[in-house]
Amino acid sequence: MHSFSFSTTYPSIRQPVFARNVVATSQPLAAQAGLRMLQAGGNAVDAAIATAAALTVVEPVSNGLGSDAFCLIWDGRRLHGLNASGCAPEAWTPEYFEHKYGAGPRLPKRGWDSVTVPGAVAGWAALSQRFGRLPFADLMQPAIGYARDGFAVSVIAQKRWAGSIAELNAQPGFAEAFMPGGCVPQAGQTWRFPAAARALQAIGASRGEAFYRGEIAGALVRHAAANGGAMSRADLESYRPDWVEPICRVFQGHVVHELPPNGQGVAALMAISILEHRGIERFAPDSPIAQHLQIEAMKLAFADVYRYVGSEQAMQVRTSDLIDDDYLRKRAELIDERRAQDFGPGNPARGGTVYLATGDADGMMVSFIQSNFMGFGSGVVEPEWGISLQNRGHAFSLQPGPNIVAPGKRPFHTIIPGFVTKGGRAAMAFGVMGANMQPQGHVQTLARILAWGQNPQAACDAPRWRIVDGLNVEVEATMSPELVQGLAGLGHRIKIVADSYQDFGSGQFIWNLGDPRARGYIAASDWRRDGQAAGY
Repeated sequence: MHSFSFSTTYPSIRQPVFARNVVATSQPLAAQAGLRMLQAGGNAVDAAIATAAALTVVEPVSNGLGSDAFCLIWDGRRLHGLNASGCAPEAWTPEYFEHKYGAGPRLPKRGWDSVTVPGAVAGWAALSQRFGRLPFADLMQPAIGYARDGFAVSVIAQKRWAGSIAELNAQPGFAEAFMPGGCVPQAGQTWRFPAAARALQAIGASRGEAFYRGEIAGALVRHAAANGGAMSRADLESYRPDWVEPICRVFQGHVVHELPPNGQGVAALMAISILEHRGIERFAPDSPIAQHLQIEAMKLAFADVYRYVGSEQAMQVRTSDLIDDDYLRKRAELIDERRAQDFGPGNPARGGTVYLATGDADGMMVSFIQSNFMGFGSGVVEPEWGISLQNRGHAFSLQPGPNIVAPGKRPFHTIIPGFVTKGGRAAMAFGVMGANMQPQGHVQTLARILAWGQNPQAACDAPRWRIVDGLNVEVEATMSPELVQGLAGLGHRIKIVADSYQDFGSGQFIWNLGDPRARGYIAASDWRRDGQAAGY
């Protein structure tokens, strides 16, 4: 068992949960949905699907039934990866967007022309078919209940909800779904989403077929056509999630696993490998030099990822080239311990989000993430079925490169689930949601847990930084003045930010205690969201 410290240099905000069966996610009612499946005889996959479905209702500010998803699953013996991110409609070409919007580097931020084929529902069905124990329809029941009967809106979600209205209330279907009576629900007020309840019922009864090949698909296509979108019935019918092989690197005697591109998990692996080469464990965790090295390693990783990473089939370098040990050793040598730098990409050899983690008493563990991207995503809601749609198409480019838009192509994705093993055994399911904060959160929390032995809740509670661009770095207001001054003294341009939700992500962690006599977990949930780690 990994040895953890339960004392830190900063006040504990929450205490970890110890249990044989656990669910950790960003909304307490969703965590309870997952626990219901475990108590009904389901496994960690059943719990993850029920939690994910519930999150589309109880945390609509971050995800919906039109989300994308990624997952890492430990089945008790080995790790599996699932990419349930969506593809561009067949009509999407650079010429399509240039004709409608003129020349520009990016696709629209909101509206139907930002919506790729949603993948989350297909991901739920694929997970259930391969690993689930309970009937798929049963997994939808908690979410159906919350949508049909209503639930009390939580505090942090309500704040983000209210902040989205000015930009999104004119998008088709948004106000009808998310502004009952013409206004935003207040914290503690009961909100119902009957259209989504109908959709969840149909999804459960058909194992997702209604969404892609049935009546929901028909409604989506009609809504797209009526509002300037190009998504067709064929786009939905042809969609399938992909089972993929995770990628990994060794860090502090553990193996850290991420999913391969089109996601940005490779950035986290690159950064921790650079830190391994720099001997990060030599320094105190909250010292300026320890944080400086992490910032510089992350900047080096981002420089390459933003230059080379997109849909893996379109990349000009192999993923294995980016995480090659000799290449990362050379990149590590570029870091100056005395000053911050602005790095460009290297030359490797050429060849709004919710996260949840579950673990059951039999040793199955799930690391799952799904997202509408920028808060409510596209802002578009199909009103008949309550399908709130992501805006992942905005991540495509109209410029030549690995991420240029093309029919049937997946865009560069920010959402990344993480997993840790040691000695061929599962150690931790984890994730930190929040756009490009995700690999940064992975690196900061992994360093605290694996290099310095902080327990998962303490690592989750600790103040975080976020790279903006160049030498500009944002830090949480909870970071000590001494550390802030130390980083500034090394040349980082520091901005202190009070809004932790928006800029510093939110993590969930489940650590396997690894005791064969009594299986169990340490579970942690981030104070930056409404979330909860729950178990029994």
